[in-house]
Amino acid sequence: MARYGGQSMVAPLRRVLVRRPDAAFAVDDPALWHYAGRPHLPTAQHEHDTLVSIMRAAGVEVVYHDVDLPEHADAVFVFDPVLITDKGAVLLSMGKELRRGEEAAMAAVLARLGVPLQYSLHGAARAEGGDLLWLDRHTLAVGQGFRTNSEGLRQLEEALEPLGAHVLGIDLPFDGGPEACLHLLSLISLVDDDLAVVFEPLLPVPLWRELRRRGIRLLNVPEREFRQTMGTNVLALAPRRCVMLEGSPVTRSLLERAGCEVRTYHGDELSLKAEGGPTCLTRPLLRQSH
Repeated sequence: MARYGGQSMVAPLRRVLVRRPDAAFAVDDPALWHYAGRPHLPTAQHEHDTLVSIMRAAGVEVVYHDVDLPEHADAVFVFDPVLITDKGAVLLSMGKELRRGEEAAMAAVLARLGVPLQYSLHGAARAEGGDLLWLDRHTLAVGQGFRTNSEGLRQLEEALEPLGAHVLGIDLPFDGGPEACLHLLSLISLVDDDLAVVFEPLLPVPLWRELRRRGIRLLNVPEREFRQTMGTNVLALAPRRCVMLEGSPVTRSLLERAGCEVRTYHGDELSLKAEGGPTCLTRPLLRQSH
């Protein structure tokens, strides 16, 4: 049985990596990390356990990233240091300086889990997983902004060429500026091959046109739910089966009216204070239809 792979955002999730919040997550200087406040660790751990329980109830195998990473509060957001392909891992290079060092720890975890290293970004290249969106198994949209640069895009193109896949570069808006965390996936989550939740006012026009060309229906999240409750951050467990944060009733209703089964978790300490939803907190290792 395959243990890794799946160049998709929506194929059934079979195996996922997570990192339970530890002492490093309860930061003493929230402003340094661009957190809304200091997370209360026991509550954040309980919220994380609830998210894990939802995934396990859906039949997902959950494995833990347990390499010690003191002073790396954002290491809980395991989506960002690596891209998983059908041939193995592409180790990324963090654009947020405080996150440098997560890459080597992630490589150690993946080696233990039997995921081969296919490629490592190097030199001046910067790319974070939150800027990477599989539109299909042969097309990776790459958001270029404050976390991912042109050299990162070029090296990703080099890494994917042996797989017959290509990258589609998308320039991201300035919005909150260099200290804020605006990834491509802050603006869009695919929940099926033909369905996505988006915040349309910030969606780059070339991406909007590409989504429309592909016949992907767009569910537009209201600004309050985009800004306050991360309504666009939705993790697909399978096509039209998803999990999101509590507190976005309009977005949830849009999803359910589109035929989606929606589960939610409370994430005031885990997600809202630290700007990372269920997509950020999970690194799919295996997605497959059968």
